[in-house]
This record gives sequence, C-alpha cells and structure tokens, in this order.
Amino acid sequence: MIDVKIVAPETIRKKMKYFWELSGQKILTIEKDYDSSLGAPVITREGVYTSLKWTEWTQGFQYGSAILQYDATGDELFLEIGRKNTVDRMTAHLVHMGVHDHGFNNISTYGNLLRLYHEGRLESESWQGEYYKLALKVSSAVQAARWTDIKDGGYIYSFNGPHSLFIDTIRTCRVLGIGYKLGQYLPGENDIRINLLQRMITHISTTAKYSVFYGEGRDAYDVLGRTAHEIIFNVNDGSYRCPNSEQGYSGFTTWMRGLAWVMLGFAEQLEFLVTLEDEELSSFGGKHELEAMMLKAAKAVCNFYIENSAKDGIPYWDTGAPNLYKLGNFLERKADPFNEWEPVDSSAAAIAAQGLLRLGKYLKENGDEENGIHFWQAGLTIVETLFSPPYLSKESDHQGLILHSIYHRPNGWDFTPPGSKIPNGEASMWGDYHAREVAIYLQHYLDGDKYYTFFSGVEDE
Repeated sequence: MIDVKIVAPETIRKKMKYFWELSGQKILTIEKDYDSSLGAPVITREGVYTSLKWTEWTQGFQYGSAILQYDATGDELFLEIGRKNTVDRMTAHLVHMGVHDHGFNNISTYGNLLRLYHEGRLESESWQGEYYKLALKVSSAVQAARWTDIKDGGYIYSFNGPHSLFIDTIRTCRVLGIGYKLGQYLPGENDIRINLLQRMITHISTTAKYSVFYGEGRDAYDVLGRTAHEIIFNVNDGSYRCPNSEQGYSGFTTWMRGLAWVMLGFAEQLEFLVTLEDEELSSFGGKHELEAMMLKAAKAVCNFYIENSAKDGIPYWDTGAPNLYKLGNFLERKADPFNEWEPVDSSAAAIAAQGLLRLGKYLKENGDEENGIHFWQAGLTIVETLFSPPYLSKESDHQGLILHSIYHRPNGWDFTPPGSKIPNGEASMWGDYHAREVAIYLQHYLDGDKYYTFFSGVEDE
C-alpha cells in the first residue's frame, strides 16, 4: 500500500529540472540513431529502442515527447522535431480504421500542437491552427466509426475485433470529445449524423459498468476497484459474456497498467464534463448522473491502486502474478525491480500518477478536501519515486527515460538481462511519454500557467 507522503512542491521542481535535462538528451539520441523504417519505437532492449510489429500505437508518443519537451523548456529544436515528424509521418494514424488508439497517437501530437498554438507558443500563421483542427476532426470521426452496439449501450472495439472492449480505450475517447467540440460528427448511412459526444459518453458508461468491479451486485464475489483488461461480448445479440485479459495474467486479476489507464481516463473525463452545458447532456441522463457514475468508478480504481501498489507507489505488473507470494509482504515495503520472481511496471505508475493528481484536484475543487488531498499527495509520492533512481535513467547510453517498464509479460516480449530471472532495466515509449506528460502537468500547475488538459486547444470552440 502506498505510504502517502506530503511532498513539497519545491522538491518536485528540483527533480523536474534534472528530469527535463535527461529527457532532452534521450529524445535527441533517438532522433539521431533510431531507424524509422523499422516502424515506431516501442520498448528498449539493452538500452536501445526497438520496434515490435503489433500496431503502431506508440509513434505519437515518440513525437509527442519532443513537443512536450519544447513546452517545458522553450527549446525550438524540439518543436521542430515534433512538428516536422507529425506532419511527415502521422497522417496515416488519422485515417487508421483498424485500431482503438487514436487518442494516444493523435492527441499526443496534433492535440498538443493545437494546444500550444492557442496558448500563443507557436507562430501565428492561421494554417497551423486549421491544419491541427482538421486532423483531429478526421481522427475523431474515424475512431467513432469503430463501434459495436450492445443491449445496453456500445463501445469502441479493440483491435481484437467487434467482440472486444479494452479498458485502455477510455483514453481514446478524448479524441471524440475534441471532435465534438470542433463541431465534427460521424456521417453514416443515408447521411445520418452520428453524435460524437453520444458515442464517447456511451463508451465511458459501458467501461464503467463492465470493466470496473464494485464488490456489489454482479460483482459481489469480487473486490471494489478491481478492473479487467478486456470484456467479451456476444456480437450476435449484444450480451455480456466474460472478463478476459490480453496483457495481464487473467480476466479475474488486475493488470496494473490497464488499471492506470482507466484511473487517468475517468479523471480527465470528469474535467471535460465540466466544460459541457446541462442541455448537451440531458439525453444521456444529465450532468449530475454522469458525474456520479464517473466519480464512483474513478474513486474505486484510484483507491484500489493505492492499496495494491508498493509503499513507494510502484506496482508489480499484475495483482495475480503467480509468484508474487514468494515476495512475502511486498505491499509493505518499496518495490524491488531486481527481485527474482515478478517484474514491476513503472509505466503503470507514470500513468496512474497523473490520474491521481487530476482526481485529487477535481475533488478538492468540488468540496471533498480530505479525499482530494489524499489522492493529490499519492500522485506526488509516485512522481517523487519515478524521478529518482532506480527508475530515472541517468546513463547516456540508455535511450529510455523511465526504467523497469513491462510491455507484454504473457507474450514474453520484455528483455530479461543476463543473470536475472525477470525482465527489468528497460523502458517503453508510453512510459517515457507519460512521465513527461505528468511532468508538464505539474509544471503548468506549479508555475500558475494555463491548466493542462487534453481539450485545452478546443475549450473555447
């Protein structure tokens, strides 16, 4: 269980300064040495980024990292790297019909560029703003078209097929929200106009109902806040069948990165909900009902993470990993990435930290001071851990920024160094990006700059 500490802002500021120095070095090394013909960099092996031919879901994190580096430092070299590669290499991701990750690839790039344009951080040529808007409109409609209807709702289906709801897809819903704010809809058969907000909220509601467990009713046998990576439906009649897992140990244990995705997903959707008028939400049950649904899920999953991570905020990769018992009372001490039995997942921590911070801020601003402070400080506790050894990668010959990330334990894709029994010492493109994202979130907040959200570039539309 996380030993939630009171972390002083000045402590985080000092760590972030060094963090951004290292981050810039890593970005430049990858830009110089990585062979882009191999596809998107995904994870490191022996300190060098390599691709894995599954889907190209990490390319936006590569170029988005350079854009965040520019945001943090003002160094225009990184803007040039991020913007040029976005224009040259990201177009295919806007029209990709076969994936559920538009919110990952395209908000990390086009979304961040549009945000910076509206903040006055880019040149004022009007083509830039319109170009980024057009890209996000296209992406939002394409993603919304990947849809399965079920008896009581529907969802954006995963690359596994129409029967499959992934928990991480809640973060791709962001692109539907941006598209809606920009006035986009999905043209359907006979020119029907499909509402992107409706699809987004329906997907979020389906995720809250089926992917999160509440320890009551259908879930009376289970525990509050647990999640399943994948939910399987019968596409013939739209009925729920069972939980499953693609990257975790099983559908009846919690893959901690999946949990982290939904922690952040619900927290930022609560922030987005505030920007919507009551009349926009009346056909979905109203703002109050939607907020209650999201808050119930968000608090449940965030508390589960706190209770099922090590004292320093780093989780092991799955709560049901078969050899965890050999680690004894592992929740009562700091995580050990070099143990002999089960790997930790620092990338889950990087994602979860931002979810805890956002939910904490939201709760404090809405009258729940006690829980708000608790979640906020839990997020800072994780950040303090991640931005320190053994997680922060200081070695110049290692291209990764945050060490001890795990990708796909069941498939055996993660590198196990000589002399070790488990994978450790490697980084992932999503882990590095989300460490940068939580850093820029805190930098904006602590410096009193415009609050950083995924919808910052469209909130006035």
